[in-house]
Amino acid sequence: MTVPAMAGDAATVHPELWPKGSSPLTPDPALESRVQALLAKMSVADKVGQMIQADIKYVTPDDVRKYRLGSILAGGNSKPNGQQTATATQWQQLSDVFYRASMDTSGGGLAIPVLFGIDAVHGHNNLVGSTLFPQNSALGATRDPQLIREIGEATAKELRASGINWTFAPTLTVPQDVRWGRSYEGYSQNPALVAQYASAVVEGLEGKPGTPQFLDAEHVIATAKHFVGDGGTRDGKDQGDAEVSEAVLRDVHAAGYPPAIKAGVQVVMVSFSSWNGVKMAGNKALITDVLKGRMGFDGIVLGDWNAHGQVPGCTNEDCPVAYNAGLDMLEAPDSWKGLYENTLAEVKAGVIPMSRVDDAVTRILRVKMRLDMFEAGPPSTNPMVTRSAQVIGSPAHRALARRAVRESLVLLKNNDGVLPIDPRKHILVAGDGADNISKQNGGWTLTWQGTGLTNANFPGATSIWAGLSAQVRAAGGSAELSVDGDYEQKPDVAIVVFGEDPYAEFQGDLPNLAYRPGNDHDLDLLRRLHGQGVPVVAVFLTGRPLWMNREINAADAFVVAWLPGSEGEGIADVLLRTRDDRIAHDFHGKLAYAWPRSAVQIPVAAAARGEHPQFPYGFGLTYADRGNTGPLSEDAGIALSAVRAGVYFTHGKPAQGFTLRLTGANGATMNVAATPAATTDGSLRIGAFDYKAQEDARSLSWSGSNAASVALVAPASLDVERETNGDVLLVTTLRVDAVSPGETSIGVGCGTGCSGEVPVGRQLAALPRGQWLRLGMPLKCFRDAGANMSRLDRPFEWSSHAGEQVAITDVSLGTVADRTLACPAHGDKP
Repeated sequence: MTVPAMAGDAATVHPELWPKGSSPLTPDPALESRVQALLAKMSVADKVGQMIQADIKYVTPDDVRKYRLGSILAGGNSKPNGQQTATATQWQQLSDVFYRASMDTSGGGLAIPVLFGIDAVHGHNNLVGSTLFPQNSALGATRDPQLIREIGEATAKELRASGINWTFAPTLTVPQDVRWGRSYEGYSQNPALVAQYASAVVEGLEGKPGTPQFLDAEHVIATAKHFVGDGGTRDGKDQGDAEVSEAVLRDVHAAGYPPAIKAGVQVVMVSFSSWNGVKMAGNKALITDVLKGRMGFDGIVLGDWNAHGQVPGCTNEDCPVAYNAGLDMLEAPDSWKGLYENTLAEVKAGVIPMSRVDDAVTRILRVKMRLDMFEAGPPSTNPMVTRSAQVIGSPAHRALARRAVRESLVLLKNNDGVLPIDPRKHILVAGDGADNISKQNGGWTLTWQGTGLTNANFPGATSIWAGLSAQVRAAGGSAELSVDGDYEQKPDVAIVVFGEDPYAEFQGDLPNLAYRPGNDHDLDLLRRLHGQGVPVVAVFLTGRPLWMNREINAADAFVVAWLPGSEGEGIADVLLRTRDDRIAHDFHGKLAYAWPRSAVQIPVAAAARGEHPQFPYGFGLTYADRGNTGPLSEDAGIALSAVRAGVYFTHGKPAQGFTLRLTGANGATMNVAATPAATTDGSLRIGAFDYKAQEDARSLSWSGSNAASVALVAPASLDVERETNGDVLLVTTLRVDAVSPGETSIGVGCGTGCSGEVPVGRQLAALPRGQWLRLGMPLKCFRDAGANMSRLDRPFEWSSHAGEQVAITDVSLGTVADRTLACPAHGDKP
């Protein structure tokens, strides 16, 4: 197509060159009249309350009653009663309590029902026992819009059955660099496919406009997100800057919005990210002039989690710029009260015009009335709630999810026809993903990061091993599970299931596309089995393409299973023949993202330069394809052993392969799988903490009479002797809130009887309280204290006593620090 010229600087917007559209809903004078009549009765305070969304972790029903808040949300780690996971009954009860608070007029307020939003991004993924569908990057491989529509319908029913009426989905991003940690939330790198899916998923969630099913009791409000350009940021950085032309922003990154609006989407969520240096939450030209004006969107424009606080001149508690730019509702999970007070004052002072307030509240009320919220009654009276036991995780929904798994599998290699497998044989199933339902789901699954879970948290779900085992045994064969690949009887074939560990958002950002650089455990397993003469089928669990040439070479067949969700048996459906030796299901999936040729090749950018990926967009073998895949180049383009060297803890999470370990005052140790957590004697507690983003730090507090410690344990010994000689620092980004009167030390470990501990209590006491800073400790201090710096197994350990309180977000090697601690002289005390 010919791209019209767009004059002006890089961030200039030309609305007239964007697609023109309008709401598909026939104007309803009666509804609009009701909106205006209610608006006329509302006080300024009532209106401001409608424009704010608070998280259930930080707001109570009494707050909703008092401040007349328009909506609440449940963030990834926010559950009823502060639990890690929650059942349908608990969600239903919570929804009812908040609803009744919003309708309580005993204090003189108006009865305006509160909206309840949640991130249901691959099914109702916050609900124990729900049907969990493959993540979006998998669904892109199916090329099946009808399947996407049906998944939307099933998700809506399970949401309604738990008392929730609004999902923050679909994600219509078009990822161009899969180093981005949210890539699996995008259907494809291809804007045309995203646009095709946009209308299908919106209609599935909301129902088709113009029909009686639209926003009826079985459907929910959908949210198109994140407007716009979140998948085009430089280097794939989450919440980064999309340095692209307006034409690319329009034609690639905004491709899903016109069809979503045409399908009747009621909410658009604005991105954290920027476009050519301008934060989207403050971009009036794109929000008001393009989205609302040119595209004709008449629903709610919602901000992301405290994203308004990143707009220049704003804080989480104060941002008139975002409202004036066109946001109708700000997501202020923990900052809502300050935002309410400041916004109310700014409206009264005219900083935010009343016309802007009335427009925002009109849109909010319009959506609530379209959902029939004023007449529907408490969430518990919804027909889906009364049948929740038959709706949530129903056989029909699980069958749909299993079909989605089958359709999404992509076959990259099948040498010598290893697949399909005769189920009457003896089959070894190996790898840490084989019997791990959490891993096969990925992030945004029961918890924000999808971590700290066991198979017991997924009633009704089926692991990949369980699915394979059931079909093999039913056919008369035998199956053996061994994570490490050891076996009692030599197998006729081995299926090795491995891949990415769960992550969400910025926690998944990568510097390159190498798979587990410096950790060859999975590769070694594949090579060991192959070297024993066992045909090997690799099943790769991943949210995105990664450089896997060595693993592909080591396997006879290579299947990309993506993040398939709760119905692992869908993989057995395709990999195994039937008991009567037929092929029941062939491979259907085609790559929705090109596969990289090296760890540093970004396929979309490479294609623009005329370079070829390892496997192009649309690639995918079937059983009818003949010919073997020859050895692929194993040149990663980088030194794999050097990747992310010296990074031990980042964004509040151990670096890949590292373990966070607590040792109590009683000497008992425990590995931290999820927060909050505590030692068995309660002498050390760890919790999630917000620094620059949601839960990107960990808080630590000590109690008890003896020392307790927190340590980072490396997956293999580390040699930092050269860095020690080069005056490198161990840099900890932290906040000190209280220092113990007892001894405090920072140390490293190098095996039994080999460690170096440096007393730091006096120096910590001199640091400012409650202030984030980079604290550096020269590596030489640890060597001087007795550590062998060539074989560290614990590159960081903090030991203290009762009274100490710190928060830590990053631990790494570096040369720059805000404060550098001095090595103590021999005999010094803390």
